[in-house]
Amino acid sequence: MTPTLHVATFNIHKGFSHFNRRMAVHELRERLHTLGADVVFLQEVLGMQETHASRYENWPRAPQYEFLAGSVWTDFAYGRNAVYDEGHHGNAILSRFPIVRWENEDISAHRFEQRGLLHCEMEVPGWSENLHCVCVHLGLFARGRTKQLLLLRDRIRRLVPEKAPLVVAGDFNDWSIKAGSFLLKDLNLGEAFELAHGKPARSFPAALPMFHLDRIYVRGFRVESAHVLHGHSWAKISDHAALSAVMTKE
Repeated sequence: MTPTLHVATFNIHKGFSHFNRRMAVHELRERLHTLGADVVFLQEVLGMQETHASRYENWPRAPQYEFLAGSVWTDFAYGRNAVYDEGHHGNAILSRFPIVRWENEDISAHRFEQRGLLHCEMEVPGWSENLHCVCVHLGLFARGRTKQLLLLRDRIRRLVPEKAPLVVAGDFNDWSIKAGSFLLKDLNLGEAFELAHGKPARSFPAALPMFHLDRIYVRGFRVESAHVLHGHSWAKISDHAALSAVMTKE
């Protein structure tokens, strides 16, 4: 049986550093592989980008989610959200465990911001219930985020058994920190950093984190530790800091 679960979430900024100054996808891959995480939730992942592929000599030939998974995460799922002439991007989940089902639900609040909920169900050795993981990247505007949180709530109520272990992680763009009380009240989800340290993590901007935009919400787990992955080596590969949490299944 696998009693503990190590997860991480990271808005990878499409594999570029802050303000798109330089390509950082190879450093990003190296840093992710040092984490030892079982499941990684990624936002702003490029599935295809023809312009970058022709501009950068060492641009990965594989889609970013496949390139980043490498030989570390044997299963992965990608939810294509934003589609444009030169390619598309969205959310991805990388997993050491078999993904038995997955679906990407369109939760776009308007046509100028394409957003989705990437929901994966995984078989974890020794667990009686499958692990449910939802990767989110909510909108920039409060009204849209409210609608998206309601869609998240409805999806979880409809598709996730109450006793099934659940992790919802990603970039909530929740500047006013209102999502936590909603998710706790309606879904009994606790935020990993609040459970471990009494308050959510500061994750943006990566060079000097001030805002609590990225979160890891859990149900059916006891959080053992939670860390913000910052410092120079992390700050130079994205505009967000990565978050990591280790927990034990209850």
